[in-house]
Amino acid sequence: MAQIEFLGTGTSTGVPQPLCTCEVCRSTDPRDKRLRCSSLLKFDNTNILIDCSPDFRQQAMRANIDHIDALLLTHGHADHMGGIDDLRPYCTYNPLPIYAEERVIDDVKRRLPYCFMQNPYPGIPRLDTYPIVANQPFEVGNITITPLRVMHFNLPIVAFRINNMAYVTDCLTMPQETIAQLQGLDLLVINALRHTEHISHQTLSDALALIERLAPQRAYLIHMSHDMGLHAKVSQQLPPHVQFAYDGLKLDF
Repeated sequence: MAQIEFLGTGTSTGVPQPLCTCEVCRSTDPRDKRLRCSSLLKFDNTNILIDCSPDFRQQAMRANIDHIDALLLTHGHADHMGGIDDLRPYCTYNPLPIYAEERVIDDVKRRLPYCFMQNPYPGIPRLDTYPIVANQPFEVGNITITPLRVMHFNLPIVAFRINNMAYVTDCLTMPQETIAQLQGLDLLVINALRHTEHISHQTLSDALALIERLAPQRAYLIHMSHDMGLHAKVSQQLPPHVQFAYDGLKLDF
């Protein structure tokens, strides 16, 4: 049995959004307070982090994460990799492996050049990078992970399938090949930004239509903005097997 813990379930601005006074941003329901997207997968003694948001330090302390064995990056946008410098405590004794597509590894190196100098100074994150290719499985320990192509508007990024769970974020469209590879899931985690159309993210209607097509046993929505509405209210509109994830939620799969 494995577990996913949602460290953050919000979009790039987080929720509440600065300067906003809408009912969601003023909500006292903790489920309406969303840090930027990261999730922790736990397999026996192996911890795998998916994306490392700018809020990672806060997330790690709240979740009491005691070790990380690998970081998987879906893409190179700041809200998904802006917390990598905060991984310092997790690579004090051994470099932390980062698995990402080649161009995302290049993004990491451009943003954190001091981590890749020939003679780095003490205390910086110690990182090892491992290029991955869509549709080519790789392993972390004895865990097989398959990166799958999805499109973030016109930017190719990856989702991940691990056993009967899949993690999809920042998807607008999904190639037919990926749809075929996401059948038979126990758990699907997938993005839904808001109700109205967006140039690079699925709406709630888009996500629900895709969930119906993929037919997982259960689906949890992530990467929501404040425009999605109140968790308690909008949750009532969802099908029985679909729910909004929220920060701190843990699910077995």
